[in-house]
Amino acid sequence: MGYVNGKLIEFNTYLKGHRVALIGLGISNVPLIDYLHDVGAIVTIFERKEAQYIEKAVIDKIIAYDMEFYFGEDYLDELGEFDVIFRTPSLLPTNEDLIREAKRGAIITTEVEMFIELCPCKIIGVTGSDGKTTTATLIDEILKKAGYNCYLGGNNGNPLFTKIYDIKPEDIVILELSSFQLMNMKISPDISVITSISDTHVNIHSSFEEYVEAIKCIFINQNSEGSLILNYDCQTNRDFAIEAPGNVVFYSSESKLPNGYMIDGDVIKIARNGLRSHIFDAKKAILKGKHNYENIAAAICATKDLTTLDIQTEAITAFEGVPHRLEIAKETPDRIIWYNDSSSEFPSRTKASLNSFPGRDVILIAGGYDKKFDYTELGKEIVKNCKFAILLSQTSDKIATSIETALVGAKKDFEIKRCTTLYEAVSIANKMAQKGDIVLFSPASSCLDSFKNYEERGEIFKELVKEIV
Repeated sequence: MGYVNGKLIEFNTYLKGHRVALIGLGISNVPLIDYLHDVGAIVTIFERKEAQYIEKAVIDKIIAYDMEFYFGEDYLDELGEFDVIFRTPSLLPTNEDLIREAKRGAIITTEVEMFIELCPCKIIGVTGSDGKTTTATLIDEILKKAGYNCYLGGNNGNPLFTKIYDIKPEDIVILELSSFQLMNMKISPDISVITSISDTHVNIHSSFEEYVEAIKCIFINQNSEGSLILNYDCQTNRDFAIEAPGNVVFYSSESKLPNGYMIDGDVIKIARNGLRSHIFDAKKAILKGKHNYENIAAAICATKDLTTLDIQTEAITAFEGVPHRLEIAKETPDRIIWYNDSSSEFPSRTKASLNSFPGRDVILIAGGYDKKFDYTELGKEIVKNCKFAILLSQTSDKIATSIETALVGAKKDFEIKRCTTLYEAVSIANKMAQKGDIVLFSPASSCLDSFKNYEERGEIFKELVKEIV
């Protein structure tokens, strides 16, 4: 007889005949429609969007399953008397309707929290303001190379709850987790990685303190056998170490740690009681830039007890990166390299990307939807690393101002070009680029003004490069 997940059977038995609210029809919740119907739950759907903006196949399924549904601005008016509520991560548990239902006794959860609760195998969770997708994907690549059967999901758009029937105790799950998924979570992964913490999400959380409290949920519910991997260069991360119930491992690109992992130029080292030894030559990696070397170090930390250094090295060296994250869109015969970095939706991400090309001249294409970020530090980095900037969309004025401020007192000629479309931006860059230049599309802004998501924006950029260059 094969493995039987007793906790899952118990949960499914409980769901049968109980009233379940499914709030939000995003990527993580849509698969739950079939799941909840199949186990016999009495399901009601709540979605802020009007019906005409929801995929027809989803609407047809809801109707075929005879589920109640409430769409539109007042969609939560009928939320009441439910036994279990699956909230979409973007609806924070601080919502008054959810608080009321929790006080009444409803179980408030998310697809990913319930998955962690019921998953029978070891789970590695990755969160942070920057680098979590690359780090999680790299961990997955290392462990697959080591022979594990792995499942990669979470905030990367791959919900895993409906795959839980297939997962065995000997498998490993790697979850990329956002602060919105973690908020109020009552369970933590076995191994947790926090890349670094900045104020990039304060525009959605009520405060930086709320954001930090949400991130803490990735480790605060671990037991003494849990592991927490932290970027030592982040003060907030160092503070987390004090509260960690289990083992803490640090990595750093700025400090010489007596114990932990360090990025020293292009070399990653391990330190034990002050003795340091080389473990990986980062120049061999396809991934470039200090921030990516930090992601590599984090992945090595997370997998150090699960495989060998030789396997880690082999996987890291072969890893080509994640689409839309410093992805090479084209390299011309005269060594002009075009990079698609569309996922860089925050100034800190673009700032990190700009540091990936020492000794090369960079033409930056940036700009997008204005989420009220401060671009002051990015302006300094642009002046330091670029020879030319092409700006478009809502944030063009803010980015231009940050560059002009940084140029005060700097003895450097710098040109800023404004444009209205991505096509125009690529065309200008193509005319300006010279032999050996880097053309970096790293918006430092959201894409909500012109594109459905950063993936669509990145794909269109690559198509334009293919057409124009």
